[in-house]
Amino acid sequence: MSDALLTPSRQVMVREDWLDLTREEILDPALPIIDPHHHLWDHPGERYFLDDLLRDAGSGHAIQTTIFVQCGAMYRAEGPEDERSLGETEFVTGAAAQSATGKYGPTRACAGIIGMVDLTLGDRVAPLLAAHRAIAGRRFRGVRNRTAWHPSPEVRSNLVTPPPGPLEHPGFAEGARELARQGLTLDVWAYHTQLPLVLALARAVPELTIILDHVGGPLGTGPFRGRREEVFPVWRQSIQALAALPNLAVKLGGLAMQVNGFDFHLADRPPGSEALAAAWKPYIETCIEAFGPTRCMFESNFPVDKGMCSYPVLWNAFKRLAAGASTAEKAALFSGTAARIYGLSSFSTSPAR
Repeated sequence: MSDALLTPSRQVMVREDWLDLTREEILDPALPIIDPHHHLWDHPGERYFLDDLLRDAGSGHAIQTTIFVQCGAMYRAEGPEDERSLGETEFVTGAAAQSATGKYGPTRACAGIIGMVDLTLGDRVAPLLAAHRAIAGRRFRGVRNRTAWHPSPEVRSNLVTPPPGPLEHPGFAEGARELARQGLTLDVWAYHTQLPLVLALARAVPELTIILDHVGGPLGTGPFRGRREEVFPVWRQSIQALAALPNLAVKLGGLAMQVNGFDFHLADRPPGSEALAAAWKPYIETCIEAFGPTRCMFESNFPVDKGMCSYPVLWNAFKRLAAGASTAEKAALFSGTAARIYGLSSFSTSPAR
């Protein structure tokens, strides 16, 4: 991995001029899509605001709505530590309101917001959740904590390295139960080595809807580089165990992060959708076979995945991967599952263009 192509947070650097080298005709351009996983932020060397998102969302696919997911953006500089993440919810609520005016295109960005409340606080999370909901209203749909962790310093996908044990913390399950009591969801970003911990949490809090991000994080960097054939069956076994629990769903994407080790960014030209689909097929097909289309949703994970591929090419790859699905299955994979899981059923999934 060339460090020259990585940002301070160990994400692959976005190079618009490089991405422009590969352009494709949009496949099935009228298919309605909810993008259930993206970020907005202004980190050192990495800036992605509403106008950047809408430029990508408006590049050809019928992106109806989007869901923002916690990423440590715009925290308050002052006040109690546990309340500083309210700044992120304020920031994203403003972007959502701007998009909702309709003056910036047909996509309704950040129709759902997944914020940050430290679940290790246990039953003390209730007033914090209430504070986020007071800011974002019905847009606030759930929480994600920083949980992706591995002891190797080469395995990193967060701007700030999280502590090693949030999922194992005694208070985490109690905090998760409060989410369920309030009708909110929990997104979990965990590497494949942590999936047994996700399984234990899902069993401990069966009333909570848990969304596994990025196909469960099969690692391909650090100590796992060059060991894809060894990692895959271990990852697959965990995915099948997780799928046996009805309170779990999975996001299909996030495989263009440097931790996955595909290294498309090292080529002279960015990959086309056929190359992406071929590389990701074993992971996407395993998840769909295990969970079924009604518990799977394609995601962009932008701008993180933008270091390796453009938004039009990414969604073309997903459409290639879903080519054999029925009309109803495609509707679930591209919009229906996300709308149901995140309570966005009031938003239209008719073609936006």
